[in-house]
Amino acid sequence: MRIDLSGKTALVTASTSGIGAAIASGLRHAGASVVVNGRSEDSVQRAVVALRAEDGEGTVTGIAADAAEASGAEALVAGAGDVDVLVNNLGIFGAAPPLEIEDDEWRRYFETNVLSAARLTRMVLPGMIARGWGRVLNIASDSAIVIPAEMIQYGMSKTALLAVSRGFAKAAAGTGVTVNAVIAGPTHTGGVEEFVYELVDRSLPWDEAQREFMRTARPQSLLQRLIEPEEIANMVVYLASPLASATTGGALRVDGGYVDSILP
Repeated sequence: MRIDLSGKTALVTASTSGIGAAIASGLRHAGASVVVNGRSEDSVQRAVVALRAEDGEGTVTGIAADAAEASGAEALVAGAGDVDVLVNNLGIFGAAPPLEIEDDEWRRYFETNVLSAARLTRMVLPGMIARGWGRVLNIASDSAIVIPAEMIQYGMSKTALLAVSRGFAKAAAGTGVTVNAVIAGPTHTGGVEEFVYELVDRSLPWDEAQREFMRTARPQSLLQRLIEPEEIANMVVYLASPLASATTGGALRVDGGYVDSILP
């Protein structure tokens, strides 16, 4: 199976590290011209340099902008030009006792994890439809389906993102543009390492801490380990390709079997 995205421009939000960086790398290896995004100019430039140092066919540029803000979204779209593949990867997460989550925190999660994706999709979808081809991919989470007791504000936002994905897929029906959500399971990133240590003994070496986290906090996982970012990226690159032309309106799982269901 050869995935060819040459001639396509891909914009990946929050792509200076973690899952976003792996997605940007995967899309570039498939030939896409990738636009990297982060909040700070320094982090964006470091990511661009790192990607250019890898083997790959596509070009790499970077735009520093806060995709959670309307002005940042406008700057992103203006700088990226005609976007053929939009990956809404921006998201925040964290543990909090449910009864202590204030209104402002609920709003922050919704605006960052949901509204940012809806806004960017609204901005690029008309161009994709006019050109007769496009891909919008929203990075969701197993927490959209199995709401964690320790971060229901995060789960809420990811559930909403599934609805956003399905709704925009209907808006693009019959146009050659597809919209899908990718349900990522517990993934090994720097932020997740910190989250793991919020829930297990900080004195444990990382390998032991990871095993303890999966045993106590995510025992449903059939993989029984954290997923690597590249494993999420593999699904995203496929869905971004012409090979996935009949897949739209879906919520596709890369969750290590965490969700105990044969359907999302």
